[in-house]
Amino acid sequence: MAERLILDTSVLVSAERGRLDLAAAAGDDADAALPAIVVAEYLTGVHLAVTEEQGTARREFLDRALQALPIETYTMRVAERHSELLAHVRRSGTIRGAHDLIIAATALATGRTVLTTDARAGFDQLPGVTARLVVLERSG
Repeated sequence: MAERLILDTSVLVSAERGRLDLAAAAGDDADAALPAIVVAEYLTGVHLAVTEEQGTARREFLDRALQALPIETYTMRVAERHSELLAHVRRSGTIRGAHDLIIAATALATGRTVLTTDARAGFDQLPGVTARLVVLERSG
């Protein structure tokens, strides 16, 4: 059975920069998707590009990714999981990125594993969230 994945923004950025082979990292038979918040985060990088060429290249990469990957939207089910995670981090006093909690909630609501290169996000420390960390090889 194919592993059901939600891709973190760090995975998209690493793939766009040539530091990660997305197909190899996800696995040949993976069922991968993008949470809508990841699209927003990535598009922010398109808008903040230093040069027009950089912005165009980023947008073209995103367009190719969107042709291959479905988007998981912020549904009522995601909102319910999001509220549970928000309550958990407030009770525990841990600080989490707002967007990371939405990514985690999307994974929970859709029965997917978060694929990330960001160990500091601590997705796997959230209740019920499964995450797989992809370690990037150091360049140079």
